[in-house]
Amino acid sequence: MFTGIVTDLGEILSVEKIPAGLRTRIKTAYDPAGIDIGASIACGGPCHTVTAKGEDADGTRWFEVESAAETLALTTVGAWQPGKKINLERSLAMGAELGGHLVLGHVDGTARITRRVDHDDSVYFQFEASRESAPFIAKKGSICLDGTSLTVNEADGLLFSVFLIPHTLAVTTWGERGEGDLVNLEVDMMARYAARLAEFAREA
Repeated sequence: MFTGIVTDLGEILSVEKIPAGLRTRIKTAYDPAGIDIGASIACGGPCHTVTAKGEDADGTRWFEVESAAETLALTTVGAWQPGKKINLERSLAMGAELGGHLVLGHVDGTARITRRVDHDDSVYFQFEASRESAPFIAKKGSICLDGTSLTVNEADGLLFSVFLIPHTLAVTTWGERGEGDLVNLEVDMMARYAARLAEFAREA
């Protein structure tokens, strides 16, 4: 489980096709000595399991993850290329500060950026969600986009928007994002449970 508070800006070092899908090596500031094989790290939103780790002679620290067919079908992971920056977050430790909202790393799909407007003190992003995800997105609710916990500003039909402050733009990949880009979207799990309960209530 995660919080959607990005703690490192990783970089794709290599991408290799394997029978199960893709194996990706990611450059990180995390100390490999503190990462267990089998640990969970959110990479651009989707939760991945660390399968290898190391530090090269030049001091480059890295870990490897493998992405299966389901992840490749639902997320932007299939488009990863060497040099691409991605948001990283280690899994939540018991007793740690919950600075964002509870995030599972189970991406529901993608959303497309339809508009970006830069202001002096913030940047406005508008997105188009899928018909499957849109009902779970509410004004002033929480949403996780590319592994970042954000507050929904407005929601209307398939469209929703957020405002990002300069700090978020500086420490994540959001500063590079523009109109037409696809981002990984995970709706608030509480919204999913509420919808499921409402479904059973109607059937009853």
